[in-house]
Formats: sequence, C-alpha cells, structure tokens
Amino acid sequence: MFFFCAFFQQLSAQDSLVKPEKYTAHNKGKFYVFWGGNRGYFTNSDIHFTGDDHDFTIYDVPSHDKPKGWHVDYISPGRMTIPQTNFRLGYFINDHYNISIGVDHMKYVMYQDRAVDINGSYPNEGTYGETLPNNQVFLTEEFLTFEHTDGLNYVNSEFSRVDDISSWFKLPNTDKVQISLTEGVGAGVLYPKSNVQMFGEDRHDEFHIAGFGLDVKAGMNFTFFKYFFIQTELKGGYINMNDIRTTGDSRDRASQDFWFMETVIAFGGIFRI
Repeated sequence: MFFFCAFFQQLSAQDSLVKPEKYTAHNKGKFYVFWGGNRGYFTNSDIHFTGDDHDFTIYDVPSHDKPKGWHVDYISPGRMTIPQTNFRLGYFINDHYNISIGVDHMKYVMYQDRAVDINGSYPNEGTYGETLPNNQVFLTEEFLTFEHTDGLNYVNSEFSRVDDISSWFKLPNTDKVQISLTEGVGAGVLYPKSNVQMFGEDRHDEFHIAGFGLDVKAGMNFTFFKYFFIQTELKGGYINMNDIRTTGDSRDRASQDFWFMETVIAFGGIFRI
C-alpha cells in the first residue's frame, strides 16, 4: 500500500511541474483581422491622357496624400471609408506563415499650381491659364484636376512571415505581452474612384479597375492578453494604372505608373474558430 501511495504522489508531483502550453506558443490555424490608417508617399510620375480630341502627356508630376489625422471617422460606421484606411483578414497556415486579403485605401492628389513639361495636343490650348513657355503648362484647376481620393484602392493578397522576438526583451509571459516581427510580399489590383476634371468640363468620378500593384512590407506586432494586437508596418511597392477613367466618355482614358510607400498603424484581433 505504501508503495502505491508513493508512486501516485510522485506522478502528481511531476504533473504539477508540467506547465500548460501558452496560447501564443503556436499560430497555426489562427485567423486575424485588423483595421487601421496610413500615410502615403508617391514618386513623381508621367501621366498620359488620350481621347477623341486630345492626346498629351504631362511629365514628372508631383502628388501627395490626403490625411485625416486622428479622427472619429476611423471608427464611425457611416464614415469609415472616408479616411485613409487599411483592412486585412488573414489565416496562419503554420506557426510562421500566413496568407491574407485586404484593401489599402490610400489617397492620391496631384499638386495644383505647379509647372510641368507637356507634349501633345488638347482642345482650346491656352484658354485655361495654363500656357507657359518652353513646352510647359501650369496645372490650374480650369485646365486639370486629377485625384484618386475615393480612393487609390489597392485590393491585394499577401504572403507573410511572423517571428516571435519576445525573448529579446526578456518578456516572461507571452500570453500577456508578445512582440513579433513580420515581413511579406503582396500583389493585387487597383480599383480607384478617380476624381478628374479636364478643360473646364464636368468633374468625373467612377469606380473602375485601373491596373495592378506589387508590394513588400516589414513591421512589428504587439499582442496583448493573447487576442488583441497593435501592428505597425512600413510598406512599399509599384503601382501601374494603364486604364484610368477621366470623363463620362468611355473613350477618354489616362495612364500612369509610380512607386509608393505607406506607413501603417492598425488595431486587430487574433483567434481560432
């Protein structure tokens, strides 16, 4: 009898030394979703406009984004698409790699009142306050406004890797706080609502598949209490839009390509179903 009691006491002592596995120890099979905001930066680009009565290119055109700042619109259900936002839904195929789909809702605005080189022809040249010497034009609002502000929508899929680096910071319990590095590559289509006004005519804006994009990213993920996280990303890539709608006439088009960069901060959750 004494032998059996001692045996079970030893088993019980061994069991007490076995710690339950942490939720954050493995990612395989988990889903995640996040929502956040971005700032966008774009290289200068050449923009080519074509139509029945015009065919011209403006060169080295500068642009900027249209930030909202910290604003309630990011969480207001009726206005969440107005700021520059990022949405992503992903799934971990193993502990380190995940696949995801998402939308980077950037905004692109051509600078007005800048002098740029031009080549080609368009109707009523010189009547919009745009004509300059040396084959240049001044980008007046009467001549041309050109934006992707509803927005420069990059609908993409990504393949990403995640590595837990909590040990670097000597964090004792990753189920309370976990820090990870993430990096990935992606590709997708551009589905902008381009706001364009040319030659004093009516402004045109319409959602339209305009081209494709490629991207790479790197970032840090801060997970709290197993399920909630903040993720920061630096993301860059290439956008080629060869089929931009410019007027109500479907024959009028524009094309451009440029490099972009985003800084992203997002809030999300990670869970198993």
